[in-house]
Amino acid sequence: MKKNSRREHRKKKKSGKKFIRKMLLLLFLVALAYIGYLAFTTFQAANNSYEELENRDGKSKLREQEVDISKDPFSVLLIGVENYSSGKNSYGRSDTLMVATFNPSDSTMKLLSIPRDTRVYVEERGKKDKINHAFAFGGKESTIETIEDFLDIPIDYYATINFKSFVNIIDILDGVTVDVPFDFSDYKGGDWETKYYFEKGEMNLTGDEALTYARMRKKDPLGDRGRNERQKQIVEGVIDKINTPSSLFKIDDITKEIGKNVETNLRVSYLLALQDKYSSFSSENIKSLTLEGEDEYIDGIYYLVPDEESVRELSEELRQHLNHGSSNENSLDETN
Repeated sequence: MKKNSRREHRKKKKSGKKFIRKMLLLLFLVALAYIGYLAFTTFQAANNSYEELENRDGKSKLREQEVDISKDPFSVLLIGVENYSSGKNSYGRSDTLMVATFNPSDSTMKLLSIPRDTRVYVEERGKKDKINHAFAFGGKESTIETIEDFLDIPIDYYATINFKSFVNIIDILDGVTVDVPFDFSDYKGGDWETKYYFEKGEMNLTGDEALTYARMRKKDPLGDRGRNERQKQIVEGVIDKINTPSSLFKIDDITKEIGKNVETNLRVSYLLALQDKYSSFSSENIKSLTLEGEDEYIDGIYYLVPDEESVRELSEELRQHLNHGSSNENSLDETN
């Protein structure tokens, strides 16, 4: 009886091990299939988002050759579009403009938010105008050309995102955390019945709250500059949230949202190289820069007139981060 009991015990033990091995294999196959599915949906989203720039030949006019983002410093222009208008020559309005430069040697990013009312020379207009009018009259190509002339730095890549997508992505991530600088309240854009309240200190915001928080300007004692700082907070908060383990299971929804509402000239291979090179990237790797200037009314129209010395300093810092040599002071003098 004892021998039979030991045999049965060994059989059960072997059966148990076999069952565990089968379960582990099944889990491995499920994980592999899920990773493959995510890779496929990411590839599809990236392809849907891809939109090449006209008359660029693969590189900025300020570059001698195209950059390799797996090893070279590069820049990205982020354009927040308030609406997409219909019509052949209608582009909507660029409410948010941010220049981000990346340096792979230390995995750092420098982020400059350019106020939409900044007065610069706009080639498309043939005169000095608000910088956001470059997009309204000439789209992303005109905006890139204007910023390259203004800062004397190459803009290698761009990404446009409309505000609807901005709200949806933040909601998919279960909100974004910011440090509110002071108490204020404001209405949701275009909705005078919905009002949001923001209290000084750390808050987790929904998509609609984050958009309201980022766009408020009139109640900020710093005006556009305060608004720009809040916009950078949102960007940094989204970066940190995407890097959390819980976001892994939301990649599918995020990539679908990106595929529908984002345009960029970053190819799939570039995005994969970015993921590999900046895998541990967080807001701690970001340095925020500020454009100084004066509030002025010219012919009854409000502008932020940039301080020439501030523009030179920003240009120099960004060029150094891009390993792109010294600024062309003559160019800066002409465009400011």
